[in-house]
Amino acid sequence: MRDTQQDLCSRYIKIFVVVACYWVVSIATVFVNKALLSSATVALEAPLFITWFQCIVSFTICSTLSLTGGIPGIFTFPKGTPWKIDVMRKVLPLSLMFTLMIATNNLCLKYVGVSFYYIGRSLTTVFNVIFSWVLIGQLTSLRCILCCLVIIFGFYLGVDQENLLGSFSLVGTIYGVLGSLMLSLYSIYTKKVLPHVNQQVWLLSYYNNAYSILLFIPLIVVNGELTILANYTNFHDPYFWFQMLIGGLCGFAIGYFTSLQIKVTSPLTHNISGTAKACAQTVIATQWYSETKNLLWWTSNVIVLCSSALYARFKQIEMEQNARKSNNEEKSLV
Repeated sequence: MRDTQQDLCSRYIKIFVVVACYWVVSIATVFVNKALLSSATVALEAPLFITWFQCIVSFTICSTLSLTGGIPGIFTFPKGTPWKIDVMRKVLPLSLMFTLMIATNNLCLKYVGVSFYYIGRSLTTVFNVIFSWVLIGQLTSLRCILCCLVIIFGFYLGVDQENLLGSFSLVGTIYGVLGSLMLSLYSIYTKKVLPHVNQQVWLLSYYNNAYSILLFIPLIVVNGELTILANYTNFHDPYFWFQMLIGGLCGFAIGYFTSLQIKVTSPLTHNISGTAKACAQTVIATQWYSETKNLLWWTSNVIVLCSSALYARFKQIEMEQNARKSNNEEKSLV
């Protein structure tokens, strides 16, 4: 009995530590990226170049871990190479979505405040419902659709209040909506591509970062960042590269702790944790940047947060019901 209690206590401690690490790393990543994209200390108006460099850092880490097999005693990393034609043919379309997703996310963060960032990207759930129906014919229950309608209302209210407060950015909000759209598409097509990499999430991340390094180059050119980079004077500053390296490490770490949190808990718990983390992130941002928000602005955040959490719970219940129904049908056939 005592051993069982100790095992249970040990498990809860592990879950607490993992969730805490996810919160710290995720919130830190947003603030670090905001500093890189908008701060006067960096002063580099080249958001796609900054994102491209982060992909290089993640690719370098993944490539090293793939060669070594991971970190002994901590986790194993699958072996593989992204430079096989067959792999490129199957994964490259998804990598294009991945590239556009992280590009639009960082562009959104560049133009909007951290406190508004969650609202700006809150339509992912809505796009998930739309694309699941359009692309794979998956119907959604009425109560989940109602949650999506409430999320849209919360998004509208947040945009309206941000505009009244004088801190609204149309460009940033458009990038936020595009980021939500690309994240939704990426999530749906990830399920189709994972079987081609033996269901290895880390291997898919490795390949995505490898191809993104190439895909970002024409985007950087089209965005006119080559001229900005040519005239930038801080490339010789070690502190600049230190900040860039920290941003890249944070980008890799958030991928690791996201996967780890799902592994030690569940997808539902991860969604709830992410929702709660977004709430904490918003509160921290308003304090950190000394922002004053009115009651309706906070109401919009509560509406989106609660509706998103309720949607996740409804989907979890439906998945459990479908699983029980399938098991009962299999037993009846036997």
